[in-house]
Amino acid sequence: MRLSRRLALEAGDSILQVYNSPAFDVRAKADASPVTEADEAADAVISAGLRTAFPEVPLITEEQAASHALSAQTFLIVDPLDGTKEFIQRRGDFTVNIAFVQNGVPTHGVVYAPAKGRLFYTLADGTAVEESGAFDKDSSGPLRELRVSRPDNAALMVVASKSHRDAATDDYIGRFQVRDMTSAGSSLKFCLVATGEADLYPRLGRTMEWDTAAGDAVLRGAGGQVVRFDDHQPLAYGKPGWDNPFFIALAPGVVLK
Repeated sequence: MRLSRRLALEAGDSILQVYNSPAFDVRAKADASPVTEADEAADAVISAGLRTAFPEVPLITEEQAASHALSAQTFLIVDPLDGTKEFIQRRGDFTVNIAFVQNGVPTHGVVYAPAKGRLFYTLADGTAVEESGAFDKDSSGPLRELRVSRPDNAALMVVASKSHRDAATDDYIGRFQVRDMTSAGSSLKFCLVATGEADLYPRLGRTMEWDTAAGDAVLRGAGGQVVRFDDHQPLAYGKPGWDNPFFIALAPGVVLK
């Protein structure tokens, strides 16, 4: 994932240039979701790099999804700016997501939160790490291997969406014995479970595969799981239209309700 790491950092630079500017334009896409020049700049950086390096591998990105209506089983999938609402509100909880899906499983991923200064990714063997330091583009800094928590079902730590919280999610969380809750935007929620900062992340709302694949890969590399809400089977990728069902991300040992 060395190239994906570099591209995520370069995309993060492009995003922060817009984020730190006095003002930027926000437009609505066909599905009414917001898009900014930062989304498009990051998409251009990542797409150019991946297409040059992997010309034979299908590339799916949020900003170019309309040209990829068919499903696939092995592909690269990118959300160049996950958490655009957080970006627009200058809350910092946005990420760059790059993932490789093989036979429907996200095996490698990079999640970079440029405004938070946090960088998570999988190594060649699938192990998940968080890098610290200056994020030099040519060489990695200190790495910390990630492992999920050993959850106590009598005192769970839960993370939920910051911008998409609803009554159904709160009702579901209410089935558990919760020690504390936190909220986060974008794919950072997967990473908080991967680091052990949370035990459980339920999502009872619409998401797309590019929203989840990179964070899912990082969480799997840390020993975690992402399962469908309805039948608790592993979340699969390469679905027609790239839509996800409701899902639950968790540390093994959490007793699902």
